[in-house]
Amino acid sequence: MSQSAPLILVTGGSRGIGAATALAAAREGYDVALTYASNKDAAEKVATGIRKLGRRAFAIKADTAMEDDIDRLFQETDSIGSLAAVVYNSAITGKNSALADAETSTLRDVVNVNLLGAMIVARETAKRLSKKRGGRGGSIVFISSRASDYGSPGEFVWYAASKGGIDSLTVGLARELAPDGVRVNAVSPGPIETEMHRPGRLEEAIKRFPFGRAGAPEEVADAVMFLISEKSSFTSGAILNVSGAA
Repeated sequence: MSQSAPLILVTGGSRGIGAATALAAAREGYDVALTYASNKDAAEKVATGIRKLGRRAFAIKADTAMEDDIDRLFQETDSIGSLAAVVYNSAITGKNSALADAETSTLRDVVNVNLLGAMIVARETAKRLSKKRGGRGGSIVFISSRASDYGSPGEFVWYAASKGGIDSLTVGLARELAPDGVRVNAVSPGPIETEMHRPGRLEEAIKRFPFGRAGAPEEVADAVMFLISEKSSFTSGAILNVSGAA
């Protein structure tokens, strides 16, 4: 097993899109650090899959809503090796409702995980990747959502708003970090078969979408890996829809 493989960090890497991305990165020759919030067993299962592919894997418990956890996360990744890429996949929706019925704690929790956490992780990543700061360059990919365009009325407009913030962050940070050798892009999935959906929601949603089916986490992961790869070497500030034309 090579110790000199590039290192990628995937937040929220224990399930769904994050797990698929972590495994896809291993197949492409990356060592993988992945975070989980609470489900250690799920994270270790992904890590085991990565090791079976001949790559190193590190499952790190970290709540990306907490700055102290993020600081500790980067201390751990620094001890593993130099990051080449970071995928910010951590996200929550909170309980479905109209905004008028939502608790302030729900709004705060969603923004803290989905947007503030993404900004802090991106800040720490930029410090490490920026060529102007002694880094070797690299790539940041945010997982956004087509909810940023749909708005998700009656469900979780706050989630959609947080993902709209991710889209703006992608564009602005791409321009900010371009002179530093760091590319910044986002993948914006439509309906994907993950555990995030409440029972019946996905079945209802796909009736309205042109492909007539939900996407697989692996289809999102493939888009992420394209944006990290040299095949997209002139691509930064892009928001790539993976949504079956929705």
